[in-house]
Amino acid sequence: MACGKLLFFFQLILFGLSLTVNGQLSPNFYSSTCPNALRIVKQGIAKAIKKEARVGASILRLHFHDCFVNGCDGSILLDDTSTFRGEKTAIPNKNSVRGFKAVDSIKASLEKACPGVVSCADILAIASRDAVVQYGGPTWQVRLGRRDSLTANRSAANAFIPAPSFNLRNLTSSFTTVGLSFKDMVVLSGAHTVGFARCTSFRPHIHNDTNINAAFAKSLQKKCPQSGNGKVLQPLDYQTKFRFDDKYYQNLLVKKGLLHSDQQLYSGNNNADAYVRKYASKQGEFFQEFGNSMIRMGNIKPLTGTHGQIRRNCRKSN
Repeated sequence: MACGKLLFFFQLILFGLSLTVNGQLSPNFYSSTCPNALRIVKQGIAKAIKKEARVGASILRLHFHDCFVNGCDGSILLDDTSTFRGEKTAIPNKNSVRGFKAVDSIKASLEKACPGVVSCADILAIASRDAVVQYGGPTWQVRLGRRDSLTANRSAANAFIPAPSFNLRNLTSSFTTVGLSFKDMVVLSGAHTVGFARCTSFRPHIHNDTNINAAFAKSLQKKCPQSGNGKVLQPLDYQTKFRFDDKYYQNLLVKKGLLHSDQQLYSGNNNADAYVRKYASKQGEFFQEFGNSMIRMGNIKPLTGTHGQIRRNCRKSN
């Protein structure tokens, strides 16, 4: 009887360990089910960037905005349906997020190679890493095994995605709410070393803020006046817009951050200043810590096991 109870006890422990292991993400998740998955995504994102240089930054942004809403579950890719309004039309995303056709193309290639195996959420994670590498940035081992949500959450997108108007306290709160640290916040903001922003996003900063280089603000005011021209684009890093490097932080040191939220990371007297100074002078450390922070972000509440599904079309549930 005692031996039977002991055996049952060990079986419970093993079952619990199995659940823990199965619930974790792994860089080798597709090694047997879709061995060419990483190569297919890499080729797909390289082709997309060659066609339009900006799209890699757009994919990276999709991954960020996806993970900040109910975790990294591919929900941002869902189109509206008769039963719910998707996240694409939320205030932080409307007329702003893009790159969906590139994701569709990569997904189609994966479905041809291994139907119903690679999730849309994992495509965003892999493609984001590959885009950063394409721009000359660091690489990291992407953890895989996420599954896709069946629905989206527009209200959560409005509530939890950091806005360009945020101050340092708002930014810190947004990141800590999803389990990321203050340091992660400063490091991941470095993704703004690539990509563009619309006039509507940086207009208040260049016209109203004082924590900005006067000549820099004046040059932007000509392109983005107080009214009109809301869709005019400017690079988030005016020095090297398609190069993933440490120039974003160097810009902040001389008060040339494009967004209000960017420049909030450096004022000369806040807790983020030391990180900004370090990353502005030590690109290698920025690269290393960016990869680590991307791994942590990619691990925000993933759907695994039997939760969610593997969408065959990233725009709709099966």
